[in-house]
Amino acid sequence: MVLGALAILTVMLTEFQDATSAELGSSLAARDQVRAEYASKSAVNLSRLLFASEPTIRKALSPLGQLTGMNFPQIPVWEYSDIILGPFSGDDGSEVFKAVSGMKLDGARNLGLEGAGFELVIVDEDSKLNLNLGSKADSFSQQRMAEQILALIGGTQYAEMFQALDDRGQQNDVQTVCGAVIDWSDPNTDFNPCDPRSETNKSAGSEDGYYQLLERPYQRKNAPYDSLEELHLVRGIDERFWQTFVQSDPDDPKTRNVTVWGSGSLNVNAATPMALLALACHKAVPDTPLCTDPQQAMQFISTLSLLKGFQQGMPIFTSPGAFITAIQGKGSVGKMMVGMGITPVKLLSESEVQKAVAVESRVFSIYATGYVKSGKRKTTSRIHAVVDMRGAPPPGTAEQFAKLQQLKDAGLLDPSQAPAQGDSKDNPYLTPSPGGTILYYRLD
Repeated sequence: MVLGALAILTVMLTEFQDATSAELGSSLAARDQVRAEYASKSAVNLSRLLFASEPTIRKALSPLGQLTGMNFPQIPVWEYSDIILGPFSGDDGSEVFKAVSGMKLDGARNLGLEGAGFELVIVDEDSKLNLNLGSKADSFSQQRMAEQILALIGGTQYAEMFQALDDRGQQNDVQTVCGAVIDWSDPNTDFNPCDPRSETNKSAGSEDGYYQLLERPYQRKNAPYDSLEELHLVRGIDERFWQTFVQSDPDDPKTRNVTVWGSGSLNVNAATPMALLALACHKAVPDTPLCTDPQQAMQFISTLSLLKGFQQGMPIFTSPGAFITAIQGKGSVGKMMVGMGITPVKLLSESEVQKAVAVESRVFSIYATGYVKSGKRKTTSRIHAVVDMRGAPPPGTAEQFAKLQQLKDAGLLDPSQAPAQGDSKDNPYLTPSPGGTILYYRLD
């Protein structure tokens, strides 16, 4: 009886210990998950503060620009966000910050969350080709979108790819895929043949019923893209297309060439060389060597990649005209390209290219991964947020609005100096935020 009782108690104790250990592990995982989530949220908020501080940083560097003869249109502070925000990112980030800046943080307090940190990658969305440009109803925007897509995917080096079958067993040529990308987001039901120089471009007939003939049919959206993942629903966009034209490295969002959140113009100082190639060719005269010769295209991409490495993130082009001058073989950058064997580009319309070029960015993607290390276990939480800084007032504006509102309520303020109705306490959500506007937010 004693041996039997001991055996039963042993089994009960083992079951109780396993249940308790599982509950403890689950509680610790839930706790670490919450801490990791708030670490990633902190990274997003700190990044928005960094964006808002860029004009102040640029102003402080203006004397240096005058001495060197360089005009800084915008300082790409987001490229160094992991270093600048290192003190808030746990021990690992603090060590990187101290090694780069030489500053000591021994006496600093209340920086970041104890035991938690974050990894931060910021992508400039204005450095990508904006596919939502084709969602506008006017033919000019759709024509411009068609030119840029064709310049991106229409190279002769990709001809074999479009001759093969896609993942759904369909063959789609360049014009078909280009038209499908535009037709998905445009508001009309007319088929876009993606031939910008054709006289019959506007009377190409109605959109086809490709999506209705699939094994699992669905409707074409006919509205702007909400996310990049939505591209997978478009005809001809398979994994091979994605890795070639959309994002070559799935783990590095900076290799992405397209966006659905940009402001419309392409920031040539932050764009990928492949996106710059598409921009240079979308208004080039027919049979331009840079746009038809794969060797020249690869030389263009490698030259700009090398130049960006030398600049260490500093702007290459001080104005939209400087980019046009460079692809025409003029100026210091243009002469370097000619020296590398790249034939200068002749443009059909310099003014149209200049409208598509920018040297500043206002829309950014923040990829923030918060983590908590506990022994051998590492708990992570990832946030992808897209922030639009257009119209964002300088930091401290909210406090000024609040003080003006208090004076107005006390009757001590001239009505002409009172804050606008959208900034009043009755409409707090209409008050512009110095941290910009959140366009997209996803928590994984």
